[in-house]
This record gives sequence, structure tokens and C-alpha cells, in this order.
Amino acid sequence: MNWESILIAVGIVSVIGLIAALGLSIASKIFAVPVDEKAEKIRECLPGANCGACGFSGCDGYAAALSKGETQNTALCAPGGNETAKAIGEITGLAAGEVKPSAAVVLCQGHNINAEIKLEYQGVKSCKMASQIFGGPKECIYGCIGFGDCVQACEYGAISICDGIARINPFECRACRKCVKTCPKGLIEMMPLEETKAAVLCKNHDKGAVTRKECKAGCIGCMKCVKACEEGAVTIDRFCAKVDYEKCVGCGKCHAECPVGAIDVISLGVRA
Repeated sequence: MNWESILIAVGIVSVIGLIAALGLSIASKIFAVPVDEKAEKIRECLPGANCGACGFSGCDGYAAALSKGETQNTALCAPGGNETAKAIGEITGLAAGEVKPSAAVVLCQGHNINAEIKLEYQGVKSCKMASQIFGGPKECIYGCIGFGDCVQACEYGAISICDGIARINPFECRACRKCVKTCPKGLIEMMPLEETKAAVLCKNHDKGAVTRKECKAGCIGCMKCVKACEEGAVTIDRFCAKVDYEKCVGCGKCHAECPVGAIDVISLGVRA
């Protein structure tokens, strides 16, 4: 065995390794990305939902925007609430804004008793997938399919399926809006927690006669709610009533006049 040859080979490999290590060390210094310490501190205050409800690309995007002064609104994180807004204010020196509490609501009453079924669906149990087959298994193509895409999207366990329809516990909801983005029918909306408001629990835009055949609780666009509302909060959009929450005072007159029970007065209470 030629030990001299082996030692030379080992020496060459060692030298190459040292040169490579030195090169990587120099490159790491040259191409190093500056760390935004303020943004990192803000990021630690955020709940990590990465829901985008703040209007930025997740928690990192919101933290970076606050650090760079692109926004001075400390109250954009709905899941974090006022505690997070206060913590951000302490780090940035900005005024701690107030997060108005809200919760998601499913605007549909097409459960197993009210909704008519048109086909037996045997595919993947996904609302998004099922909606691509004739709008879903129910006669109403606008209603909740009830396969639970929103349940999977909710990280807080606030959503469950009851009698073939999604229902949301307002006291568990953290207003992250992931369910709003997930619902293929656009049936989930945000409502204020601290105020009593009327809500049209229907999104059916068919004419009244068709809607009656599809769902017992579907809005038929009869205009009675519009005439009953003294605040001008209720309008009809493509045969379906719609409530402007900014104008609604929660008097309940539209609810009393609705002949099919498509409008309800919702008081979500205050989250603990």
C-alpha cells in the first residue's frame, strides 16, 4: 500500500474542503439578507393564522408593512383582537386601534328538511368538487352543500355540519375569514358581534315560483321586507333580499313580514 499517495489525496481533499468552506463563509456575508428586528418582534405578537384578513399576505406581510410604515393601523388582525393591537402599539409606538368584534354567519337554511334533493352524490365529499356537478346534489344551486370544506378550513373548531348544512359558533369564531374564502357558493359573510342585525339567510336568485320548489325557506323576492323597513336597509337583488348592515337597526320588522322565514334577526352577543 502506498501511504504517501493516500496522504497526498487526503491533503488535497482537505485543502479543497477548506477553500470551499471559506468561499461559502464569504458568500454568506456578501449575500446576507438584512434582518428586520422590528418586524420579527411584531410577527411574534401575531397569532400565526396567516388568514389574510388584515389585507396583507399573511402575518409576515402585515408585520413587514407595520415595520416599514406602509400601514399604521394596528387593529387589522381580527383573530388576535385588541390584545394583539395593544402589543403591536407598544412595539411600534403607534396608537393601539380597536378591533371591532365580528363573526362569520352562513346565509342559508337549506338543511335536510327544507331543501329538496335532485341527485345522489357519490364523489369526493367536498363542496368545491360537488358544486361542479350540476351545482351540487340539492335542487337549489345557491345553497349550502354541507360537505364541510369550511369545517376543514377553520382552525378554531367553530364550524360544524348540522342536518346537512354548515353552522358557525360565534363565540369560537375568530373572524379569520378563511371559511368565507373557502365556500364555493359565497354563503358565508361577516356580521358584527356587538349589534343586533337582520340577515337574509338565503342566496337564491331564482324567481319566487322556482325557489319555492327548491327550498321551503328560500327568499321569493316578494318585496314585503323592503316595504316594511323604515331605514331603507333592505333591497332586492336578482329576486333575493339583501340587508345593508350599516343601515340596519335590528328592529325586526322585515323578519315579521317575511312569509317564508328567510330573514332572521341575529344577535350574536359579545365574545368572551
